[in-house]
Amino acid sequence: MSFLIPAAHAAGPAAAPGNDIMSILMLVGFVVVFYLMIWRPQAKRAKEHKNLLGSLQKGDEVVTSGGIAGKVVKVTDDFVVIEASDTVELKIQKMAIAAVLPKGTLKAI
Repeated sequence: MSFLIPAAHAAGPAAAPGNDIMSILMLVGFVVVFYLMIWRPQAKRAKEHKNLLGSLQKGDEVVTSGGIAGKVVKVTDDFVVIEASDTVELKIQKMAIAAVLPKGTLKAI
Protein backbone atom coordinates (compact mmCIF):
# COMPACT_ATOMS: atom_id res chain seq x y z
CA MET A 1 0.00 0.00 0.00
CA SER A 2 3.01 2.27 -0.03
CA PHE A 3 2.29 3.26 -3.64
CA LEU A 4 -0.81 5.21 -2.48
CA ILE A 5 1.12 7.34 -0.01
CA PRO A 6 3.93 9.37 -1.52
CA ALA A 7 7.23 9.27 0.26
CA ALA A 8 8.06 12.40 2.24
CA HIS A 9 11.05 14.29 0.91
CA ALA A 10 13.02 16.92 2.68
CA ALA A 11 12.65 20.44 1.33
CA GLY A 12 15.55 21.78 -0.72
CA PRO A 13 17.65 24.76 0.33
CA ALA A 14 15.92 28.14 0.65
CA ALA A 15 15.80 30.30 -2.49
CA ALA A 16 18.68 32.70 -2.91
CA PRO A 17 17.85 36.45 -2.71
CA GLY A 18 19.13 36.92 -6.27
CA ASN A 19 16.29 34.77 -7.59
CA ASP A 20 13.70 37.30 -6.44
CA ILE A 21 15.50 40.11 -8.23
CA MET A 22 15.78 38.07 -11.42
CA SER A 23 12.07 37.27 -11.42
CA ILE A 24 11.20 40.95 -10.95
CA LEU A 25 13.57 41.92 -13.78
CA MET A 26 12.01 39.28 -16.01
CA LEU A 27 8.53 40.67 -15.29
CA VAL A 28 9.69 44.22 -16.01
CA GLY A 29 11.27 42.98 -19.25
CA PHE A 30 7.98 41.43 -20.37
CA VAL A 31 6.13 44.68 -19.63
CA VAL A 32 8.67 46.69 -21.66
CA VAL A 33 8.45 44.30 -24.61
CA PHE A 34 4.63 44.39 -24.44
CA TYR A 35 4.67 48.19 -24.47
CA LEU A 36 7.15 48.51 -27.34
CA MET A 37 5.66 45.83 -29.59
CA ILE A 38 1.92 46.14 -28.98
CA TRP A 39 0.72 49.18 -27.10
CA ARG A 40 2.81 51.96 -28.68
CA PRO A 41 2.25 51.05 -32.36
CA GLN A 42 -1.48 50.60 -31.78
CA ALA A 43 -1.74 54.00 -30.08
CA LYS A 44 0.18 55.57 -32.97
CA ARG A 45 -2.20 54.05 -35.56
CA ALA A 46 -5.24 55.19 -33.55
CA LYS A 47 -3.89 58.74 -33.37
CA GLU A 48 -3.23 58.82 -37.14
CA HIS A 49 -6.76 57.51 -37.86
CA LYS A 50 -8.29 60.13 -35.56
CA ASN A 51 -6.36 62.88 -37.37
CA LEU A 52 -7.47 61.46 -40.74
CA LEU A 53 -11.13 61.56 -39.66
CA GLY A 54 -10.76 65.07 -38.29
CA SER A 55 -9.37 66.37 -41.57
CA LEU A 56 -12.10 64.92 -43.82
CA GLN A 57 -13.76 67.50 -46.02
CA LYS A 58 -16.08 67.68 -48.99
CA GLY A 59 -14.43 66.52 -52.21
CA ASP A 60 -11.98 64.05 -50.65
CA GLU A 61 -11.74 60.64 -52.29
CA VAL A 62 -11.87 57.89 -49.67
CA VAL A 63 -11.97 54.11 -49.22
CA THR A 64 -14.06 52.54 -46.47
CA SER A 65 -13.04 49.56 -44.38
CA GLY A 66 -15.53 47.53 -46.45
CA GLY A 67 -13.71 48.41 -49.67
CA ILE A 68 -16.14 50.99 -51.07
CA ALA A 69 -14.42 53.87 -52.83
CA GLY A 70 -16.11 57.20 -53.35
CA LYS A 71 -16.04 60.97 -53.10
CA VAL A 72 -17.15 62.72 -49.90
CA VAL A 73 -20.28 64.81 -50.51
CA LYS A 74 -21.21 65.78 -46.95
CA VAL A 75 -19.49 65.52 -43.56
CA THR A 76 -21.31 65.62 -40.21
CA ASP A 77 -20.16 64.79 -36.67
CA ASP A 78 -20.62 61.01 -36.87
CA PHE A 79 -21.53 60.28 -40.49
CA VAL A 80 -20.19 60.93 -43.99
CA VAL A 81 -22.16 60.85 -47.24
CA ILE A 82 -20.11 59.25 -50.03
CA GLU A 83 -20.92 59.41 -53.72
CA ALA A 84 -20.05 55.92 -55.00
CA SER A 85 -21.27 56.65 -58.54
CA ASP A 86 -23.22 59.39 -60.32
CA THR A 87 -26.56 58.24 -58.88
CA VAL A 88 -25.58 56.40 -55.69
CA GLU A 89 -24.91 58.18 -52.40
CA LEU A 90 -24.10 56.16 -49.29
CA LYS A 91 -24.33 57.36 -45.71
CA ILE A 92 -21.67 55.67 -43.59
CA GLN A 93 -20.11 56.17 -40.18
CA LYS A 94 -16.95 58.24 -40.06
CA MET A 95 -15.10 55.45 -38.26
CA ALA A 96 -15.55 53.23 -41.35
CA ILE A 97 -13.24 55.44 -43.43
CA ALA A 98 -9.98 53.52 -43.85
CA ALA A 99 -7.92 55.86 -46.06
CA VAL A 100 -8.00 59.06 -48.06
CA LEU A 101 -6.93 58.59 -51.67
CA PRO A 102 -4.96 61.08 -53.77
CA LYS A 103 -7.08 63.35 -55.99
CA GLY A 104 -8.02 61.77 -59.33
CA THR A 105 -7.69 58.17 -58.17
CA LEU A 106 -11.35 57.35 -58.74
CA LYS A 107 -11.23 58.49 -62.36
CA ALA A 108 -8.17 56.33 -62.98
CA ILE A 109 -9.93 53.19 -61.72
